[in-house]
Amino acid sequence: MTAAMTRPLAWLGEATALLERLAATQAGPIETASRWCADAIAGDGLVHLFGTGHSRIPVEEMFPRYGSYPGFNPMVELSMTFHTQVVGANGQRQAMHIERTPGLAEVILSNFSFGPHDVMVVFSASGLTAVPVEMARGARARGLRVVAVTSVEQSMSGQPDEAAGRRLLDEADLVIDLCTPHADALCSIEGLDTPVGPGSTITAVAIVNAIKVRVAELLVERGAMPPVITRDSVVGRDRSRILFDQAYREHARRIARAIDQRPGGG
Repeated sequence: MTAAMTRPLAWLGEATALLERLAATQAGPIETASRWCADAIAGDGLVHLFGTGHSRIPVEEMFPRYGSYPGFNPMVELSMTFHTQVVGANGQRQAMHIERTPGLAEVILSNFSFGPHDVMVVFSASGLTAVPVEMARGARARGLRVVAVTSVEQSMSGQPDEAAGRRLLDEADLVIDLCTPHADALCSIEGLDTPVGPGSTITAVAIVNAIKVRVAELLVERGAMPPVITRDSVVGRDRSRILFDQAYREHARRIARAIDQRPGGG
């Protein structure tokens, strides 16, 4: 096998080891988060999920997509997550600047009315920028249980934004560690002084799917399972369409009470 052929396998090996480390060390926090989420959904509440930058990926992975179900409210702001233009208008520099803007999280939160059973899950690999930190802080101030999904090693290798004052992991009731190294990237290449191949998305997506499955188990046990969006190859075209419609109607019903329509929000 040539060196060119082994490079992809090197990353796959590191990613596999990362997932094994996640399973070995984070099963407890994932179980706790799953139980909190099940309590929220069974109690007719919502699990709100928020992330900036590439941390929008696990938010979208949770809902809506095949194999997912209502009860989760994905919250992302395009100004901090729309990266494909990279430079120029809507470029990466602006997005990175905006996610360090103090007070913006409170403006976002003011759009919502949170219920007594609601949970907030905040994703940030570094957990150092103002918006995700203040999102967690603001959610806790509103009485929500807050789960931080962050890389402890990455977070501890840097300093939080001065405006934030603290790390995301300091503002959470529960921390799930992404288990990634402080560089995030997993592979070192001879002749290159910077590592490549980030790993945080792999474990973030693994975490949300582990929670999604465990919550479904708990909701089935309670007789409180919402409809699951399912491909027609599994249940047939008519049943698939019915499940889509039921899931979207249920999401609309839950989110309708969460959108704060009072003047000024709050």
